[in-house]
Amino acid sequence: MKPQQIESFFATLQAANPMPNTELEYTSVFELLAAVLLSAQATDVGVNKATRKLFPVAGKPQKILDLGLEGLERYIQTIGLYHSKAKHLLQTCRILVDEHAGQVPRTREALEALPGVGRKTANVVLNVAFGEPTMAVDTHLFRLGNRTGLAPGKTPYEVELKLLKRIPARYMVDSHHWLILHGRYVCQARKPLCHQCGVATFCDFKGKTTAA
Repeated sequence: MKPQQIESFFATLQAANPMPNTELEYTSVFELLAAVLLSAQATDVGVNKATRKLFPVAGKPQKILDLGLEGLERYIQTIGLYHSKAKHLLQTCRILVDEHAGQVPRTREALEALPGVGRKTANVVLNVAFGEPTMAVDTHLFRLGNRTGLAPGKTPYEVELKLLKRIPARYMVDSHHWLILHGRYVCQARKPLCHQCGVATFCDFKGKTTAA
């Protein structure tokens, strides 16, 4: 994908959705962090169902700690890998309380030091909560980077670096959301809906479909 195509690609996505946001539900930076931690290998819909009950009761690190492991697991047992996620979330809450006065840190280093928080989760928090131009490469972004020709790479990190280099600065903060939503609902893994795609003109995908 050439620079002019990339410009048109994101201008089109922006026109269709001027104010994109995550589909995870949250009311604070901590709730966002917890929701993203819980969302690994799970759907946003499934996480939201659990956190709608959890967050009104325990929406702060100390409140999560007060629940204890069994108490927390009861709220999130419908989410995949909930045993390990509960342990990681409790460990993270302990660090937040003991080392950060209950607040979510704003640096990548401090975020990635939290149990269960890897580069992707840190990027989501930095982008969504603090407005930093980061790129959290999940399965959707990895697929789009390679399929469209926007940022081909063999690893998520390689795709991330190429996206950061190739996306125009004015689109950077919101581009993470546009790409996730596009991958989730249009450029799907098994059968991309090219006939419904507003940016198909700029895409390198050789198997474009013109009919449903």
